[in-house]
Amino acid sequence: MVKAPTRADYYRALAGSLPSEALVVTSLGNASYLWASLRHAPENFYLEDAMGLALPLALGLAVAQPKRPVIVVEGDGALLMHMGALVTVGAVNPNNLTVLLIQNGVHAASGGQALTNAALDLAQLARAAGIARSENIAAPNALAAKIRSRATRDGAEFLALATEPDIEVVKPPVALDPVVTKSRFMGAIGAPRYVPTLFGGGRLEGT
Repeated sequence: MVKAPTRADYYRALAGSLPSEALVVTSLGNASYLWASLRHAPENFYLEDAMGLALPLALGLAVAQPKRPVIVVEGDGALLMHMGALVTVGAVNPNNLTVLLIQNGVHAASGGQALTNAALDLAQLARAAGIARSENIAAPNALAAKIRSRATRDGAEFLALATEPDIEVVKPPVALDPVVTKSRFMGAIGAPRYVPTLFGGGRLEGT
């Protein structure tokens, strides 16, 4: 039996085809640790200890930054925890959002427990939720081709990546401190920063 590609295989294909202006949101565990190891950059937003929240964060980011491609890497287990986010993506359907769903059939970040229904066709589920450009991907080169061709599409894209489980935790190149990640990312997208004043209240800098 031929094994599915690894998360690292897909990540290398993504790194080689990613537009320079792209913003990348990664979910907890190896989704963030491995991406940081391969392509650590201010334009990455790494989520920690927030299973299932990468997709809603990326959706808001895509709406707020419509001129920049937004790529979000979410896990199959995390998606099943927050199906409402998928429905909302289908309703908003931003052209600049690409959802990469790591379909490995397990909750990798919590030890590798099997999903309740690992054989569920999540691409078909995404189409039912309103994301017409949804399909299953079984090879890294197919992912690279999709990332490069995103300029010609209409609406969000959902790609379910058939992946071998990676239970062993990858050590990132730096400690992924949430506060540092947020501050660096805000600088990368030019977001205004709220600064408290001495006597209460505050002001926005960078507007």
